[in-house]
Amino acid sequence: MALVEFKGVSKTFEGVKAVDGVELEIRDGELLVLLGPSGSGKTTLMRLFAGLEKLSAGEIFVDGEEIDHLPPRKREIAMIFQTYALYPHKSVYDNIAFPLKVQGMKAKQIREKVEWASGLFNIGHLLERMPSKLSGGERQRVAISRAVVRRPKVFLMDEPLSNLDAKVRDYARGELKKFQQEIGVTTLFVTHDQVEAMGLGDRIAILHKGKLRQIGTPQEIYDDPADTFVAGFIGTPPMNFLKQEKRLLGFRPETFLPAEFIEEEERENFPFAVELSENLGSYRVIYGTIGDTRVRSRITRPYQLEKGKTYDFSVQRKDLYFFDKETGKRTEG
Repeated sequence: MALVEFKGVSKTFEGVKAVDGVELEIRDGELLVLLGPSGSGKTTLMRLFAGLEKLSAGEIFVDGEEIDHLPPRKREIAMIFQTYALYPHKSVYDNIAFPLKVQGMKAKQIREKVEWASGLFNIGHLLERMPSKLSGGERQRVAISRAVVRRPKVFLMDEPLSNLDAKVRDYARGELKKFQQEIGVTTLFVTHDQVEAMGLGDRIAILHKGKLRQIGTPQEIYDDPADTFVAGFIGTPPMNFLKQEKRLLGFRPETFLPAEFIEEEERENFPFAVELSENLGSYRVIYGTIGDTRVRSRITRPYQLEKGKTYDFSVQRKDLYFFDKETGKRTEG
């Protein structure tokens, strides 16, 4: 386990700042998720930590020791990528054992460690198989076992679940969280999927255009977004925004409900012109407009709504958010 610190970390490619002055601490044993859209700088930040890219500015520390000058092999990290990079001509056993063999470890110790890691991820029965005979979820477990067997100080995971189908991905996400907690290794996990980030992270660091926009627990990020980017990026569907004179008014779709659902003295009312209803089983997403602004409502209760009609919808005043129109930053109501 390890405490990781990024201090003023920047990376410039041909005059463009891919990472811009990031200040970030990953706590000992924590699973921190780097979340952001494509091009936000999250993979670059991971590669800087791994030593695969050189810093343009700043410093990176592990347990108080600066590691910028160390080559990747001496940083005591293990990386797991979107493509699992298993050796197709080696068995599962040999794939997991490979980094230990490179270290010159004795055969008996290697077997003990491989058996420990494969048992941890419930793939002991697959040790003699070749990667081509494994499912996507099984290959992912082999890749993680190969990383775990080295007992690194830090795990770096770059979208390791993205190649799995939806059903396997949901299961693998839960398993990965459980294993990380059991092993207790400090983990930096990169993803563009906010559902994955909310489900996995002890904390989430949100990046946009190379800058760190906000860091906090999943609930803190959801309940208390720092700006319109975070508010609009987190949530399914994302937050609604209405333009006012000098500010933006925001509210989440699940709080935007038929007026009769909310006590009159607690609500702010809006005329909602319904355009489309999307039934997703346990809830419906209603698309429509307030004036000329498109908004969405997420309703879990039965309620009859007709396309083309306008209804009185409301939001509790406590569920309203206010943002500066120019900067996008959160303001007081």
